[in-house]
Amino acid sequence: MNWQAIRAIYVYEMSRTFRTLMQSIVSPVISTSLYFVVFGSAIGSRIESVEGVSYGAFIVPGLIMLTVMTQAISNASFGIYFPKFIGTIFELLSSPISFIEIVIGYVGAAATKSLMIGLIILLTASFFVDVRILHPVAMIAFLVLTCISFSLLGFILGIWADNFEQLQFVPLLIVTPLVFLGGSFYAISMLPEIWQTVTLFNPVVYLISGFRWSFYGTADVGLVFSLGMITLFLLICLGIIWWIFKSGYRIKP
Repeated sequence: MNWQAIRAIYVYEMSRTFRTLMQSIVSPVISTSLYFVVFGSAIGSRIESVEGVSYGAFIVPGLIMLTVMTQAISNASFGIYFPKFIGTIFELLSSPISFIEIVIGYVGAAATKSLMIGLIILLTASFFVDVRILHPVAMIAFLVLTCISFSLLGFILGIWADNFEQLQFVPLLIVTPLVFLGGSFYAISMLPEIWQTVTLFNPVVYLISGFRWSFYGTADVGLVFSLGMITLFLLICLGIIWWIFKSGYRIKP
């Protein structure tokens, strides 16, 4: 394993975060604060509690998941797309490093960034509501798995995309709606029975449910099932990336 190459990619990608501090860190914090003002205050004043948890605190796991997923995809997709866009990816592919080391460098940096943002949002949320974490180990596990999985998805999108518009297609038009419809701001049990069944086909439900369980001990689906779904998603992404480098899909002329 060429750790020096991995470190070079990782450090370069992480340095981009601090060069764009306003966009990378400040913007998600401001967006989260607005969510608390709108949902926590306006709607929270009309809903006293959900499953024994105050509404403002109930939406914290969903807000963290929403930001972490979109940021992980965005960071990873742009990180690999930009070298492809300017042509330096060919120098990377011709260098004496394996595709595993390339993936570890880019995905590791994107996952680290999204993990940092998730923890910052958690800290920000604590200024607005009383946040309790009953199972901190499970919370960290879900957060790390989500960061890695969606960074892998972002890496795939960065390889697939032909332009900058396509980089935003999946996060804005697919992932964000799935998160909003996946129980971020409500419990699945609040829906009519038929919509509860339909919602279970949304894979994001299992991530948010397991993550919320780590905070408050309540979940819409079983914990083991939630862990199984995120692990399956991670393995699928790894399989797709292996196929991309094996076949040269959109990375070799």
